[in-house]
Amino acid sequence: MEIKELTRAEEQIMQVLWQLKKGYVKDVIELLPEPKPAYNTVSTIIRILETKGFVGHTAFGKSHEYHPVISKEQYQDFASDKLLSGYFNNSVNSMLSFFVKKEKINLKEADEIMKLIEKLKK
Repeated sequence: MEIKELTRAEEQIMQVLWQLKKGYVKDVIELLPEPKPAYNTVSTIIRILETKGFVGHTAFGKSHEYHPVISKEQYQDFASDKLLSGYFNNSVNSMLSFFVKKEKINLKEADEIMKLIEKLKK
């Protein structure tokens, strides 16, 4: 199955669903930051996520309990591959130096990441 890119709102809902493992719309809303979106807004986004193949549901009468179908790890793989290929020419070195220049990673962290990459290659 091909993973599609999420909008910011969809990703925010998925983060909550990944945290919950399963839940109703009201459970998702509870974990969203203030100001809380309307019930219908969250419900609509969850149904869009279901259409995109990210979410499934179990029906209990008229209620639906939603659960992730795509794991957080699967989406992380997709998003990191997209970031690496789209912005850094598939170069981990380019990406790391970008984050170091932006002071998002210090040199010690970058060194640890490079060591980890080398270890994983073996």
